[in-house]
Amino acid sequence: MLKILTTQLQGLFQRITAEEQDNIEDTSRLLAQAAIGEGYVYFACFGELEALYTHASTSKEPFYKMRRLTDVTTLTPADRVCIFTPLATDEEALALASKLTIPFAVVASEDKKSLSNPLFEEAYTYVNLHVRGGLIPTETGERIVQPELFAALFAYEALKMNYDEMVQGE
Repeated sequence: MLKILTTQLQGLFQRITAEEQDNIEDTSRLLAQAAIGEGYVYFACFGELEALYTHASTSKEPFYKMRRLTDVTTLTPADRVCIFTPLATDEEALALASKLTIPFAVVASEDKKSLSNPLFEEAYTYVNLHVRGGLIPTETGERIVQPELFAALFAYEALKMNYDEMVQGE
């Protein structure tokens, strides 16, 4: 089982690397605009991806000039927002996106059941996590191990590496 999990995660990470490299670069650049200027990068994390905020703020390598977006946050034109949500159809993430008046990025998986992706259409940049459901098939045909957090953390670290390089080179 462990070998199957490893293989499936490697495949997911390779898919993100191959198909999202330019989007990761564009998103890093968008977020760096805030840090290089007088703004901040605000994270809005939904569902299990709330763990990304904890990681980004308390790890040994915190995300530079990052804050949590709350209901009482007052955004300035110099700020940027990054929305992390498991699915692009998340109602809370969509509601937030519709209210934002500054450039923002989205990191999410597309809902294979939905014909449209309003978060993709509204975001300045969009990183698709390419999660299509559980990774490992069971004997009953179900799929277990939901990899949203794995994929989001992988994308986050890729974004952060680019972001740090841009911000440190200012």
